[in-house]
This record gives sequence, structure tokens and C-alpha cells, in this order.
Amino acid sequence: MSSKADGELRIAVSGKSGCGNSTVSRIVAESLGLRLVNYTFHSIADERGIPFEEVCRLAEEDSSWDRYLDRRQIELAMEQPCVLGSRLAVWLLHSATLKVYLTASLEERARRIQEREGGAFDEVLQKTLDRDRKDRERYMRLYNIDNNEFGFVDLIINTEHHNQHQVADLIIAEVSGAKL
Repeated sequence: MSSKADGELRIAVSGKSGCGNSTVSRIVAESLGLRLVNYTFHSIADERGIPFEEVCRLAEEDSSWDRYLDRRQIELAMEQPCVLGSRLAVWLLHSATLKVYLTASLEERARRIQEREGGAFDEVLQKTLDRDRKDRERYMRLYNIDNNEFGFVDLIINTEHHNQHQVADLIIAEVSGAKL
């Protein structure tokens, strides 16, 4: 775990779509009494009163949307102790006390997404694979970040072997220094 000069706890949680980032981040934040920062394109759409799909379309054409989103996440995370759950949290929140990366196989992630959103498994699997590729290309272009390279984090959890509460417990144990 990294040490923080200001003594404030900031946990960065990242992982690809379907790994449980949002759910686990919410559980950890609630359990530790921390603010949850989960600022997304949905947040921007709500703030600006435009459809989410329009924000996504604009972001595909103009990288300033991604840069704004990422900058805003970090600003919010720096306001107070928090859990920041985002695809790039472990790379962008340099002052994180704890950096956590969640993993799961492509097939498991697609299964979870299908369970959450519906659709034929083969189509969901292909969409998940396409999203992984597009995300990686975008992060490389914007920040020279390869989101397949996360060995620098403090804690890597394969979420296939645990439910969301068990994953959250592993993170909380790491924060408290306990061993489960």
C-alpha cells in the first residue's frame, strides 16, 4: 500500500467491464463510510441534459470528453477520502492509498453482462471483446496507458472466485492490514 502525505484514505478500483468495479466500489465505500466517486458519461449526460448515447457518440469523435471525464473524476476524488471506481482509477489517481485491480475471464465478464443487460451470449461476448479492444486503443491514444498492464497495483483480485461481498471484504481487509 502507498502512503499518503495528507493521511486521507483514497482507494482506486479498476478493471474491465463485467469485473464488478461499480458494485464492489459501492460496497467498499458504504462499508468504510467513504464517499463513492463513480463519475461516468452517464453523469455528464445528466449534468448537461443530453442523452447518454449522444455523449458516447461525441466522445468517439472528440477526445476532450474522455479527458474531461477523467480530470473530473480525479478532482472529485481529491475533495475528500473516497473510493474511486473507474476503468483508469489505478493509473490516474496517483495519490491513492490503495490501488486495486479486479480481473475475470472474458467469458465470465460476458456472462455477467448478459445477466445484467440481457441478449444472446455470443453477441454479448463479441461486444465485450470489442469494447475491451476499443477501450485499450483509446487509453493508449489518450494517455499511453495499456490497461492490460496492471502489475504495479497493490492488490489484484480475480473476481471469478468470489462474490461481490467477498471481493469487498478482501479490499477492506487490505486497508485494515488484516488477513482473511
